[in-house]
Amino acid sequence: MYNSHRGMVPQPPPPPQSNRLGDLLEQVRQEFDTQAGRAGEYEQQLSTQIHEMEIVRRKIFELEQAQLQIKAKYEEDIARLRHELESRGGPNQASHVGGPSHGPAAQPPPAVGHGPSNLFGGIMAGNAQGGPGLAPPPQEPAQPQGLPPHMAPGQGPPGLNPPPGPPPPTFGGYQTGPSANGYPQPPPPTSSPGPGRGRGRGPPGPATPQQNTAAPYPGSPQVPRPTPPPGQVQNQQLTLQAQVPPNVGNSLAELDPDQVPPHLKREGSDWYVVFNPRVRRVLDVDLVHNLPHQSVVCCVRFSLDGRFVATGCNRSAQIFDVETGQIVALLQDNSLSDEGDLYIRSVCFSPDGKYLATGAEDRIIRVWDIASRQIKMQFTGHEQDIYSLDFSRDGRMIASGSGDRSVRLWDVETGQMRLSLTIDDGVTTVAISNDNRFVAAGSLDKSVRVWDTASGYLVERLEGESGHKDSVYSVAFAPNGRDLVSGSLDKTIKMWELSAPPRMVTPQARAGAKCIRTFEGHKDFVLSVALTPDGAWVLSGSKDRGVQFWDPNTGTAQLMLQGHKNSVISVAPSPTGKLFATGSGDLRARIWK
Repeated sequence: MYNSHRGMVPQPPPPPQSNRLGDLLEQVRQEFDTQAGRAGEYEQQLSTQIHEMEIVRRKIFELEQAQLQIKAKYEEDIARLRHELESRGGPNQASHVGGPSHGPAAQPPPAVGHGPSNLFGGIMAGNAQGGPGLAPPPQEPAQPQGLPPHMAPGQGPPGLNPPPGPPPPTFGGYQTGPSANGYPQPPPPTSSPGPGRGRGRGPPGPATPQQNTAAPYPGSPQVPRPTPPPGQVQNQQLTLQAQVPPNVGNSLAELDPDQVPPHLKREGSDWYVVFNPRVRRVLDVDLVHNLPHQSVVCCVRFSLDGRFVATGCNRSAQIFDVETGQIVALLQDNSLSDEGDLYIRSVCFSPDGKYLATGAEDRIIRVWDIASRQIKMQFTGHEQDIYSLDFSRDGRMIASGSGDRSVRLWDVETGQMRLSLTIDDGVTTVAISNDNRFVAAGSLDKSVRVWDTASGYLVERLEGESGHKDSVYSVAFAPNGRDLVSGSLDKTIKMWELSAPPRMVTPQARAGAKCIRTFEGHKDFVLSVALTPDGAWVLSGSKDRGVQFWDPNTGTAQLMLQGHKNSVISVAPSPTGKLFATGSGDLRARIWK
């Protein structure tokens, strides 16, 4: 019994399972705490590195700003020293001797928004800044009335004085041939009275309209061609060969006007037109009005009904009656100080013709009530000069482009800004499509952008291998709504076919639009482009002083008009057809038909 009883003594129980599970959980918790501590250390290190990168970024930004300030001061000092050197009779720049060397490769345009330089600084004060400045003025014995001191003959920036050499050739008895930049000068007016054309013509004034009948082109069915006697066939062939100008393509300025047959040119009192001998002549040109100003004419624009044309110059905008050529309104903000220049870069009429919007160097958009000559409203917010304006066709919106690298859309009814679209470089030109859906802008970064006006989405970016090789200075929508033309400092005009339907793209994406035509023929910067209301012609104004009409379907030039003595800064067709206007650095605007 004793032994049996001993065998029944209970053994100690095994450890419970709950204790082992708790140990495992404790190990997991400790491992988690360890990893969490390491993550905190990594996060702290990452924050430290981000902070250091932010400090580096700020330092780089400060260095960049300091470099831009130094660069601006350097450019300003160089321009001042060049001006002093020229005023003291110093030598010209070698690059200006012997012909035109004004291309973008020789003289890059100024950066917009960097220091004191501005987009049209060269236009207002010659070419000291290297931008799209005025062509050198013709050498005249006396300074014209109202010529700004910085544009006085013989006192401009380097390259204004013509190099020594043989006397220039003549056109119609007047000396015309190459100025300091190698461009033929239009015939100057004379003071001796006399009827007719040629020598003895009087000074220009409001032109008397002449019969506007285009001469038939060679080989036209309109020209009677009787059978000549057998002995005259060889002589006529020699005569025709002598009358055929050389093939210069679209570079019509290369033609010597004295050698062009009469049926391929037209003369006015101080202007002339050369027609392309390689295409059928279907246009003619005549001067309607000469509109003198007291300063450079920066812009011209017709009212939608074609009855008036507005111009912008230093400190004022003018409105002229197209029929009479008389000024009907002078718009000037008398609250401003009289000190210094204040050029109005852009003007545009409201569709109903009641208002005129002006954009100027003081960064303010003024909307004038034309009837009362008073400012109806002002839009402020741009941080640099305003270079371009356009009214929408419904009259509710104004687009503006500025050197501050932005395009802005303003609501005329509320006086508020609708959209602000920022890009990489200064905006030189804006245009709103006829259906008000899109706004296009050209920029110093060589590209053209198109946005949706309702959403602000970028729908096209026109650039790349087929795009411009230099800054874009002018854009215009075609009447068909799907094409766009652009003019550039690369001396070309391009026509773009926009993708349909437009699609949203990122700023880095390539657009769906394509360049369908490139117009080449100008000898210098293209400063302004437009299309006629019927879309039948592209017209352009250039620093080479010429206006050219182009066939948009073939890319060939129809004619070249030399009617100004300096850069043609602005061209504008009348919405009603038949007329167009030009504004120039020669202190004149002109209306042509």
